[in-house]
Amino acid sequence: MNRKEMKARIGVVGASKPDRTSARNAYAVGKLIARRGGILICGGLSGVMEEAARGAQEEGGITVGVLPGDQPACANPYIDIPIVTGMGYARNIVIVRSAQALIAIGGSYGTLSEIAYALNLGVPIVGLGTWDVARIDARETKMIFAKTPEEAVEKAFSEIPNPKSQIPTSKGKK
Repeated sequence: MNRKEMKARIGVVGASKPDRTSARNAYAVGKLIARRGGILICGGLSGVMEEAARGAQEEGGITVGVLPGDQPACANPYIDIPIVTGMGYARNIVIVRSAQALIAIGGSYGTLSEIAYALNLGVPIVGLGTWDVARIDARETKMIFAKTPEEAVEKAFSEIPNPKSQIPTSKGKK
């Protein structure tokens, strides 16, 4: 498979202890990413990460969990490919660097760090009920905001130049 044929890699980040709305949104985002043939990349643990991975798996998608510790067994049960790092929160940069676009759902300070990495590195970041971050010397943020899971996934995929994973045909094949 050459670079032009790679599947889209969408990162999903958010709180390990989300509110109900964020958990529902994460689950829906995961399902939608998988329906479009994308690979879901997350932190591999609980909360938003687990709900997004659960949604993706239920749709037959591929999930990658970039874990903070060194035990693959610590991944949530919906992770297909656990990546152990032993890096703690420093693993957030690996998630951002591995994704072609990022969707932030709710979240706390770990999510804020992932948003900051994405903005600094130029990785497209779509916010769904999350932080609104702008540089102090900028008039507006480079973040993209969405009001629904459908809008968030659509915007994330639209930010990736020529992604292979897009809307499946009526037979479910690309």
